[in-house]
Amino acid sequence: MPELNGLDFHVEIEGAGAPLLLLHGFTGSIRSWDGIRSNLARDARLIAVDLIGHGQSASPADASRYTLDWCTRDLAALLDHLGLQRANVLGYSMGGRAALHLAVHAPSRVQTLILESASPGLEDPPERHRRVLSDEALAQRILANGIDAFVAEWEAQPLLALQPHVSAGVRQQQRELRLRNNPVGLANSLRGMGAGAQKPLWSRLSELSVPVHLIVGAADTRYAAIAQRMAQLFQHARVSVVPDAGHTVHLDQPQAFAVIVDAAREKTNRVTPADFPLSTN
Repeated sequence: MPELNGLDFHVEIEGAGAPLLLLHGFTGSIRSWDGIRSNLARDARLIAVDLIGHGQSASPADASRYTLDWCTRDLAALLDHLGLQRANVLGYSMGGRAALHLAVHAPSRVQTLILESASPGLEDPPERHRRVLSDEALAQRILANGIDAFVAEWEAQPLLALQPHVSAGVRQQQRELRLRNNPVGLANSLRGMGAGAQKPLWSRLSELSVPVHLIVGAADTRYAAIAQRMAQLFQHARVSVVPDAGHTVHLDQPQAFAVIVDAAREKTNRVTPADFPLSTN
């Protein structure tokens, strides 16, 4: 468990090949990727991390430590700790926003950017303000009512509904994963890294010269539309719309998702000396 910028972060590494950094979504953890890790690790060096406030990583009481700017510093410090100049980066939802923030603010650290159901942020200031208020109210409910009540409320959102074909076992694993999180960590993540707190990055997308692959579920029409618009702004972008999948494509269609991720990083699978300029012990 490395210490990054004064906080302990839980990290798991497996496989060999070009590095692929995995960033889970809100209420998730490293365990979110378990269903596809074996497929992804066949020709990649997977680096899975519990983001601040999640899983086994630190959940400090200071909400000001939970920002996307801090997240970028933490991820850059993690790459430094591993001796990596850059990595392919895969992020889901909140993790996708963190991945995009890293790519915009530390572009030399990202080789290929793969975003699953992610957004550059809310452009309309009044809408952002309403979301800040909504996220703060939810954060207060987490602390007042406890993790069980929050998870029940969170999973009732139509956006997060898994597709009907997803097994009861996968649904139960997802629920148990969420229940293991720290209420303080989740509340502060909403306050500092929620959609309302995120500064919109739409105007910065054209700056990115790295390949970008956007993955969305066909049933998630909101994020499918966002992905299509984003693709028009990036210099090099592709969109994969996955049938019979919603917001959480890697759970709805894990095999198809793994194939898409493999294809997205196909051109960067070869490890070069620049990938490992330092000791990787």
